[in-house]
Amino acid sequence: MYPMKRASRSEFVPIRGLRYHVRLWGTPTPGRAPLVMVHGWMDVAASYQFVVDAFAKDRYVIAPDWRGYGQTDVPHADNYWFPDYLADLDFLIDHYAGEQPVDLVGHSMGGNIAMLYGGARPQRIRRLVNLEGFGMPGTRPSQAPTRYAKWLDELHAYHRGELDLKDYDSAGGVAERLMKTNRRLTRDKAEWLAGHWAAPDASGRWRILGHAAHKIINASLFRVDEVLEIYKAITAPVLAVEASDDSLGVWWKGRYTLAEYHERLKSVPNLRIGRIEDAGHMLHHDQPEALARMLEAFLDE
Repeated sequence: MYPMKRASRSEFVPIRGLRYHVRLWGTPTPGRAPLVMVHGWMDVAASYQFVVDAFAKDRYVIAPDWRGYGQTDVPHADNYWFPDYLADLDFLIDHYAGEQPVDLVGHSMGGNIAMLYGGARPQRIRRLVNLEGFGMPGTRPSQAPTRYAKWLDELHAYHRGELDLKDYDSAGGVAERLMKTNRRLTRDKAEWLAGHWAAPDASGRWRILGHAAHKIINASLFRVDEVLEIYKAITAPVLAVEASDDSLGVWWKGRYTLAEYHERLKSVPNLRIGRIEDAGHMLHHDQPEALARMLEAFLDE
């Protein structure tokens, strides 16, 4: 099993009617901004353990499980709206930091949330790091009718049980799945992650700690023009980190490219781009030491 260097502790806090699970490392340090780290789609806060262990010095890290993930409550809803994540984050920062600005790191979906939050609440962020939070392909208004139709179809599929997540016979089965998805993930890390990424149900089957409704498409179109205006409003220095593997090329097959993403980033007033070699989309699992060094250099300037 992976040997942790820095143990975390769990807290449960009331956020917008939900019992939110938050994982904490370290203790507050006077004069240093808290480090808030938010995870991506179908992930959990514990996913940052390897990076926290690789930091050269102790830091006060606040990492929530998003609504419907990990140990946080599942809302009384059958689909998820992206603005809710921003509101949850705003309430969490109020709870843990008050008026003090924070450093914010987000991976994938969490990176997209971090960028939008940074433009909506620029005064709350001291420094912002986006780990492979690329956004989505641009859309056209003419796509709206079919988008809403697809959303409706997927809601019906969810209620018929057709979107349920696969379950596993053991934690080892979950670890095997993680390694199959990420060829760079070592067995010790996979086995450690499996105990946080899934849990046994009453029958002993291991189930992913992610609500199946997360698989339902958002009804609203992704509006690049709106996103660029939000990017322009970010006042914090931004580090956009990408892996050497081109995830966009794999996912979108030319419909949305790394070059298009870089063009969007030109709207961010104070930006630099970092790259982690020999890493895929889960770069915080693949190269936590290299990522930790990059984060610390940026955060401690």
